[in-house]
Amino acid sequence: MVLLHVKRGDESQFLLQAPGSTELEELTVQVARVYNGRLKVQRLCSGQVMSSHNVMGTPRSRCLLHRKEGEREKGRKAILQEMEELAEHGIFLPPNMQGLTDDQIEELKLKDEWGEKCVPSGGAVFKKDDIGRRNGQAPNEKMKQVLKKTMEEAKAIISKKQVEAGVCVTMEMVKDALDQLRGAVMIVYPMGLPPYDPIRMEFENKEDLSGTQAGLNVIKESEAQLWWAAKELRRTKKLSDYVGKNEKTKIIAKIQQRGQGAPAREPIISSEEQKQLMLYYHRRQEELKTARLRIEERKQYLGRIC
Repeated sequence: MVLLHVKRGDESQFLLQAPGSTELEELTVQVARVYNGRLKVQRLCSGQVMSSHNVMGTPRSRCLLHRKEGEREKGRKAILQEMEELAEHGIFLPPNMQGLTDDQIEELKLKDEWGEKCVPSGGAVFKKDDIGRRNGQAPNEKMKQVLKKTMEEAKAIISKKQVEAGVCVTMEMVKDALDQLRGAVMIVYPMGLPPYDPIRMEFENKEDLSGTQAGLNVIKESEAQLWWAAKELRRTKKLSDYVGKNEKTKIIAKIQQRGQGAPAREPIISSEEQKQLMLYYHRRQEELKTARLRIEERKQYLGRIC
């Protein structure tokens, strides 16, 4: 089996194995699915970058987010971790209620019908969402820990640390991570989540990533390209046409969106090897400097004797 170390740009992503006889059409789609699947788990567990101009809801909700952005990052972006937000502040409010005050909701006679249905197991604990995206009916501590523990387990499955450990990530592992998250949500919310909740939309593959950095990271399977050694691995060929028939070959394959051009070539030596090389030359220079001083001292000593 050929071992592929998949990267996006210079950033390591995951390891994947494939026979050299694999059609590159099939392999490219497989790599893209694992890559996008990992992104989905990351969006649910690790958050996505959102800016105040692309948040659902009212102008006030966007204003609240913008204020919170300034407090958190002193910039124009904030990280919204959807599973974390669910555990802390409950389900998503209807888009027409987000960011409104209680008085405004009463005046407009708005009602959160899904909030009455989607009650967490064991009862809710009120914890207001300052941004105004969620209803504040958070799960109790026991149920909150169910969500958080599952999040950590899911993140570990698709973690980039799997590369360092030499563990290959498969689509089955990605699906397992998503199934664990889905199961945890069902335990905490037996009645499910509202159809407009981003977590449910992610599970149903209906997520709207327009206007987000997360959307730019996704690569459509039909537009994915694999590159190795500054060569595009064309879908009409087999993997062995490029790497040969040695099944113990290891390559660094870079996934790229079609039309973005060739990715930067891998450096001849890694950054760690470069650091070690520079450290070696520094030590060598110091040794030579010390040796020259000793020679000069020896010459001066011999001169005095003579």
